[in-house]
Amino acid sequence: MSVLDLGVPAVPGSATATTDTSGRPDDARLVDSWGRVATDLRVSLTDRCNLRCTYCMPAEGLEWMPSEEALTDEEVVRLVRVAVERLGVQEIRFTGGEPLLRKGLEDIVAATAALTPRPEMSVTTNALGLTRRAAGLAAAGLDRVNASLDTLRRDRFAEITRRDRLDDVLTGLRAAREHGLDPIKINTVLMPGLNDDEAPDLLAWALEEGYELRIIEQMPLDAGHSWQRDRMITAEQILASLRTRFTLSDDPAERGGAPAERFLVDGWTGHDGTPAKVGVIASVTRPFCGNCDRTRLTADGQVRNCLFSQTENDLRRFLRGGGSDEEIADAWRVAMWGKKPGHGIDEPGFLQPDRPMSAIGG
Repeated sequence: MSVLDLGVPAVPGSATATTDTSGRPDDARLVDSWGRVATDLRVSLTDRCNLRCTYCMPAEGLEWMPSEEALTDEEVVRLVRVAVERLGVQEIRFTGGEPLLRKGLEDIVAATAALTPRPEMSVTTNALGLTRRAAGLAAAGLDRVNASLDTLRRDRFAEITRRDRLDDVLTGLRAAREHGLDPIKINTVLMPGLNDDEAPDLLAWALEEGYELRIIEQMPLDAGHSWQRDRMITAEQILASLRTRFTLSDDPAERGGAPAERFLVDGWTGHDGTPAKVGVIASVTRPFCGNCDRTRLTADGQVRNCLFSQTENDLRRFLRGGGSDEEIADAWRVAMWGKKPGHGIDEPGFLQPDRPMSAIGG
């Protein structure tokens, strides 16, 4: 099998990425033609979710991926191992859908923790399952948790998620903290006329609890393709709202490839005694593509070199077709070499990816 034969796309209508590696340096890492190096791997473990957030999927859910198309636990671990040992990946984020729906998550985490060099590991979750699984995940080696929470009001939570589970989320977050899965970061999406007045309340709550709030601009990744830029709460609006109650200053720490632009919250300290921070992830109005260090793996083994990419490269066929680790690594390198300089949301020809966020992974 040629390492340049990268397979067919898993999603109808998507395309296979370019195989042109002209000018690529002799570098074992995941470099692209714009000088960036991917060291942060987002691994989607499932496209399924036990919430139905209005900005993500319809009330009835989506047509889930057939189980035979999804990677097995062993296949996930093999790709993670190749990424760490051969491609220089240093950080692993397990995502979904809802990754806590993956029965083998603890085994995957433990196998990843045993790699050399050991990568930093986190999970992005809705926190519903953390009460019963936080202890096991901590014991397996998980380092920390990112949790999605858009409101502190029960009625709004039920409206946004179509489930009355706010208490379960809050209990799950406390369990994660009790088992040392911190710093715990809270991911919030603000929507006009729904929860856009809650930014100061959410920050006050996060500060009291010792969590770090990160407010995210809504992105064009909904299943219904109904996103409209003029209906989005922007970073400028988010910061103006926060500053009605808090004094914020720029974080002097180097941002690097981090998606969140962070601000110090005057008068508050974080869980570790350092100045408390709040983050804003402004993928649309303040894109940070120039410093992006991420590579993404879908639950069915497709590499995406950008969250908004229209193309994918199939690694699953190497796993199931007898390919070697080095063939997998070479195919992954080719996939990342073709990464574009930016996501292109502001370009006239921008098209939303076929896969919604739940099927890509956060």
